[in-house]
Amino acid sequence: MNKWNTRFQTENYVYGKEPNAFLEEFHKKMNISGDALAIAEGEGRNAVYLAGQGMKVTTWDFAESGLVKTNKLAKERGVDVSTELVDLNEANWSKDKWDEIVCVFGHFPSELRQKTLEGVKEAVKPGGYFLTEVYSPYQIPYKSGGPQNLDFLYKPEEFLKTFADWRIVHLFMGEVARHEGELHTGLAHVIQFVGQKPKK
Repeated sequence: MNKWNTRFQTENYVYGKEPNAFLEEFHKKMNISGDALAIAEGEGRNAVYLAGQGMKVTTWDFAESGLVKTNKLAKERGVDVSTELVDLNEANWSKDKWDEIVCVFGHFPSELRQKTLEGVKEAVKPGGYFLTEVYSPYQIPYKSGGPQNLDFLYKPEEFLKTFADWRIVHLFMGEVARHEGELHTGLAHVIQFVGQKPKK
């Protein structure tokens, strides 16, 4: 994990300052408000965007340098974002806490990934949403970003199984063009998922 702390210790934002294209596109269609949590949020581009949309945003990341850049970007954009240094292996997933949780290109070993998805399921409020865009196993030959280790890449059935009792708002696997900083550039193979937790 320390590689991320090192990676973000630069003046430039390695994934850019603008939000993920899928997150931005989907938020324009959906009227989501309230408390948002952005996990594995890196340098804060998505959190700052959500704060700009009027949400009360908290970010979790294990790279302190990423949190510093999140605060810097939030100040630059005139919004407030709460940053927390969190190792997802030890995360405290409070039940029914968040109106939305987002995870953009947050990649972890399969065991931690499943634990994280279960945590997300627990922590979203009834009626709330989980939104994610991540790389699929087909991404490796594309060379446009993401892990080169298959164990870190998502399969669509992980979302279908974990969130089987949720309303699936959107599920897509396929090619997209991404130009997000110097490390995510070009044609990519992704999975997009938006699910809504059933209301009680």
